[in-house]
Amino acid sequence: MKIGNIEFGDRPIFLAPMEDVTDIGFRMLCKHFGASMVYTEFVSAEALVRSIQSTMAKLTISDEERPVGIQIYGRDVDAMVEAAKIVEEAGPDVIDLNFGCPVKKVAGKGAGAGMLQNIPKMLEITRKVANAVRVPVTAKTRLGWNQEQLIIAELAEQLQDCGIQALTIHGRTRAQMYTGDADWTLIGDVKHNPRIHIPIIGNGDIKSLDDADYAFDKYDVDAVMIGRATFGCPWIFSRRELSSDEKIDILEEQLRINVERIDERRGILHTRRHLAATPIFKGIPAFRQTRIRMLRAEKMDELMTILEECREIVKGTEN
Repeated sequence: MKIGNIEFGDRPIFLAPMEDVTDIGFRMLCKHFGASMVYTEFVSAEALVRSIQSTMAKLTISDEERPVGIQIYGRDVDAMVEAAKIVEEAGPDVIDLNFGCPVKKVAGKGAGAGMLQNIPKMLEITRKVANAVRVPVTAKTRLGWNQEQLIIAELAEQLQDCGIQALTIHGRTRAQMYTGDADWTLIGDVKHNPRIHIPIIGNGDIKSLDDADYAFDKYDVDAVMIGRATFGCPWIFSRRELSSDEKIDILEEQLRINVERIDERRGILHTRRHLAATPIFKGIPAFRQTRIRMLRAEKMDELMTILEECREIVKGTEN
């Protein structure tokens, strides 16, 4: 499978772009454990055009995580084009257009999945961005706005005709948000459409490599993207079974990377989101108070001490 000149090999698995989740430390760990491509947090086109410092910081990437994509969202054509040019200067391997984010603060303002209600503008943005930059442009979207508007079959052809070099499809409508089950049947239909010649990447409800293998086998997608199941679990991309000790080592490494590459305060904030979601600590009796301390920690040394305590707790439950 290829996007532009990037060769991914057979059955690649990508890390989805997620706000406040796919920081540089997490991306590097996912890459280490086998992610074929990672994405930065998605970024606002208008914030980039206005040079908002916190948004510009999201464009920082490392050669160690390549290939890496940067995803942008917005509702204004000119702002999306200008933002794409700014992103290109950051040196990503791919620029992805977000037409799939369902949250109210994005879709409710006409960006992200909100674009599913304004297809002419979505296509204009896609065409103009693809023509404005040299780096491969891809897009991510959903099946449609709701069950009465499942437009992905026609939309995939239209986006391809606008110049994208790959399309990621989340198997839900905007109305579903993240509820219910992802419908991969329509993703498979797009993949098997003889008019489609770009790679089709499937996304939705992939919680393990077994799920990814099933999606490849049943729907014949070119790649699979994993989102929420990666929270606190960068090793999900690895086919090697890791011990709980190794997993806690990985979370501590994520904390060190984030503090080093961002700063202590924000590095801890980013890491705490993963610590709150990691499956390692789920189901441990009387863990609530330890978890609260973990999520309130403001210093790296303090959080590392708590993680070491957690290590002993986990060991105790395994014995």
